[in-house]
Amino acid sequence: MEYVPNKETIVKRIARFFKDGDVVNLGIGLPTLVGNYVPSDVTIVLQSENGFLGLGPAPEPGHEDPMLTNAGAGLVTILPGGCFFDSAASFGIIRGGHLDYTVLGVLEVDQEGNLANYMIPGKMIPGMGGAMDLTVGAKKVFAATQHFDAAGRSKLVKRCSLPLTAVKEVDYVVTDVGFFELRAGTFVLREFFKPYTVDYILEKTDADIVVDKDCAEVDLN
Repeated sequence: MEYVPNKETIVKRIARFFKDGDVVNLGIGLPTLVGNYVPSDVTIVLQSENGFLGLGPAPEPGHEDPMLTNAGAGLVTILPGGCFFDSAASFGIIRGGHLDYTVLGVLEVDQEGNLANYMIPGKMIPGMGGAMDLTVGAKKVFAATQHFDAAGRSKLVKRCSLPLTAVKEVDYVVTDVGFFELRAGTFVLREFFKPYTVDYILEKTDADIVVDKDCAEVDLN
């Protein structure tokens, strides 16, 4: 079976997880796309660590406001009732445990729930940003990533080799082949995404995986 990277599968599945009233932070890059796929009958509050509650969708062409950007400098809108505040208040929300979920990108994530997502040794980086606070402050942490890197290596591993952002803080991992929960030092496969199979995931993932007794195939196309 040929692997075809598919970011849309990842963000669609995560967006279906939320319920009305959830306060959610979406990390830089891939996670920001989650907001585009939240079901129309579900209302969540999006928070950005640079000082917003109530982020809306990306602006229509010609209606961009350069003063409204998320933490990754992407142009955004603010929904009615949304608000602005300084970084101290923003990180008070995060560190105070007021976020239900954060969704963060991945370089590596391991079966102990450790996350590496900010640094490849030898490469210039801007810094860790708010990820260190988000992983500790949010009630639940999603790691969102394509299953394999550019060299074809699994990004789900037994033990991270890159510098860690967080230790044992990841609760769920969603890739473009499946949905995993972290339990007792292993990845538990809860869903596998069509056209991939359980056998494919077990063979191609360089980590310990337990298949949940209720594991099911999901079609997100």
